[in-house]
Amino acid sequence: MHPYHTPTKAELAAAENQTVPDIIAPGLEVLFCGINPSVYTAAVGHNFARPGNRFWPTLYKAGFTPHLFLPHEDRALLTLGYGITNVVDRATTSADQLAAAELVAGGRQLVAKVSRYKPKVLAILGVTAYRRAFGYPKAAFGLQQHTIGSTHVWVLPNPSGLNAHFPPRALAAAYQQLRLHLCRQ
Repeated sequence: MHPYHTPTKAELAAAENQTVPDIIAPGLEVLFCGINPSVYTAAVGHNFARPGNRFWPTLYKAGFTPHLFLPHEDRALLTLGYGITNVVDRATTSADQLAAAELVAGGRQLVAKVSRYKPKVLAILGVTAYRRAFGYPKAAFGLQQHTIGSTHVWVLPNPSGLNAHFPPRALAAAYQQLRLHLCRQ
């Protein structure tokens, strides 16, 4: 699909419950972990592609990327030492369509994936998803005491445009804390 193609209603409907391949490699600096792909992302085949999602601008403003990446450039993150996965692989129109059991099962699959690929940091994009998937109901943003082997776990705000609690500047500042942590390692 062309990188600037806007999916039709039929393409969006067909993308429901589909998956998007991980962008992953062994030994990454950071594996960014969304809650689950949107149907828009599944329809176009690129991560965080839905208009209004602030993931790409936030990565740029926080200093992770040298320029503002567009969703169709998502695989280029690997050259910078970053990757993308999700807690739950199944695409939905909104994350609130995920059952609690799906998040718990996704957390177990994520542990297996992280154990295999061993990124330095697993950055989960959404504190509520982290709490539910890993059973830490009082978890807050930032570095967690919980690790997966040698992988540190860091919880960041969800970059969805629906997350009004974090305006763009606050979102970039939260992500920048992770980048600065990596620089100190």
